[in-house]
Amino acid sequence: MSAPASPEPIQLVPGNTLLTKTPEEGRQLAVKMARLIIKATQPDAAVRERLRPIYAEDPAMLIAIGQTVAQEFATIAAANNYWR
Repeated sequence: MSAPASPEPIQLVPGNTLLTKTPEEGRQLAVKMARLIIKATQPDAAVRERLRPIYAEDPAMLIAIGQTVAQEFATIAAANNYWR
């Protein structure tokens, strides 16, 4: 009996670049990257759907999501020299 096929790897940096034309595009990329890390951490879509109502009602979890996006954006901002 053969082993089940591995799922397709998730590209955690879309387009393989952190460079963006504007800070707004950088912020959008940060949100996308934060969502991708959740998908990589919990690859089962049904489980993510089941958990969504739980974290949607938990202020601490929502703050943690915001912090994750902020960390991603700080990395993108540094790559794009937004703070010059």
